[in-house]
Amino acid sequence: MGLVGDRDIYAQGTPEAVWDAWDRLHSLPVLDAAELVPRRGRAVVIAPHPDDELLACGGLMRQWTDAGREVVVVAVTDGGGSHTGSRVWTPATLEAARRAERLAALHQMGLALVPVIGLQLPDGGVTGAEAALQCALIPMLRPGDVVFATWRLDGHPDHEATGRAAAACCAEAGLPLVELPVWMWHWAEPDDPRVPWHRLARVRLDPSERAAKRRAIAAHRTQVEADPTLPGHPILPPWALARLMRDHEFVFA
Repeated sequence: MGLVGDRDIYAQGTPEAVWDAWDRLHSLPVLDAAELVPRRGRAVVIAPHPDDELLACGGLMRQWTDAGREVVVVAVTDGGGSHTGSRVWTPATLEAARRAERLAALHQMGLALVPVIGLQLPDGGVTGAEAALQCALIPMLRPGDVVFATWRLDGHPDHEATGRAAAACCAEAGLPLVELPVWMWHWAEPDDPRVPWHRLARVRLDPSERAAKRRAIAAHRTQVEADPTLPGHPILPPWALARLMRDHEFVFA
């Protein structure tokens, strides 16, 4: 998928069994989702691609709405770059399909009323559009918001650029930023010194939330099903999803 510094996303990465056997992961602080977003506050979830909001914090979003918090998703790209060379998809048809998949997934999570603001920046090119992303984000933010974005060192260039832009906007607006690991679980290992484990906390998902998240992930068919015209596995094969379908979601608080 790519290389950012020494955070290389290739092969199958660190297996979920290795993470599950790591005692420290199971002893991280447990947060209440409602503690992350104050009463009458708004959670602004900035997702580089369709499905990132679900993979990183789908359960959290459901808990926030259940607790009466307002949630909005900012869709940085429409994900048209995931199937380069496909004879099934063009970038335009893939973007349309992925927008529809996102809405179906939000419906499966019980989040059909959550608004999605599309910015239509280039998939795979967010780094070059980082200034434009900041300019788009600043007027959207308002006092009381808590911003959730992919971690600035997550390993995927779009994820990192999104995190940097979110951090810059939060610094300018004086708002809190919570960062979300997605691809970190692939390239990192237990006790990896590149990861600020002291900042990591978790939020527990109940069985109904996990079941809804499984249904929602299945709605992203372009990502979980193989393209017969391309070699290799789907974008999100089972071994990758296993690291993101735990009974907790994780945040750098």
